[in-house]
Amino acid sequence: MREKVLGSFIVFEGLDGAGTTTQMHALSRYYEFNRRKYVITNEPTSNPIGRMVRDVLQKRIQTTPEALALLYAADRDDHLHNPSYGIIRILEEGSIVISDRYFYSSIAYQSVECDPVFINLINDFPSPEFIIYVDTPVEECLKRIEKRGGEKELFDRYDFLSEVRKNYEKAFSSLPDGVHLIRIDGSGSAEEVESEIRKSLAPYSL
Repeated sequence: MREKVLGSFIVFEGLDGAGTTTQMHALSRYYEFNRRKYVITNEPTSNPIGRMVRDVLQKRIQTTPEALALLYAADRDDHLHNPSYGIIRILEEGSIVISDRYFYSSIAYQSVECDPVFINLINDFPSPEFIIYVDTPVEECLKRIEKRGGEKELFDRYDFLSEVRKNYEKAFSSLPDGVHLIRIDGSGSAEEVESEIRKSLAPYSL
């Protein structure tokens, strides 16, 4: 199914602390200013299955790595196909969809503790037309996580994030035709990163 590419679907990917959420909102403001029809979303979602995922990430409930991977996949399937609010329906209505994370996050994060074959099997979803990978060093990500305060989530450890970074590279090494990978240096200021993203998207008239 990954060979199917969903046009006008933009996905932000990166390590925790890379700045994907900040840049998703920056791009949405740009589309708002230019009166483009868009919807922003994120994974895990705020829908019922996504809330269960967040409870695990925030250590309110415990489960196995495999069960968490299945919850992510179930949330993603609903995110795509729900007849009321699914991404595919929104795209068919003519909006650009911008998502903070998609199945690449599952491949990168959950393949650390689970069998990568299993993770790939349960994440056989259509590909986005654009992946914006905010490539930020692990050390910088951890500094940002520390700065924002609060309790760290399940995956916020140096050794774990280092493995995640390697898994992202594996996932991006064999993308289907029609998928555009835009790699952005995330170590600069938020404004610098935002500017680079706009420049990179400009040739596609998005």
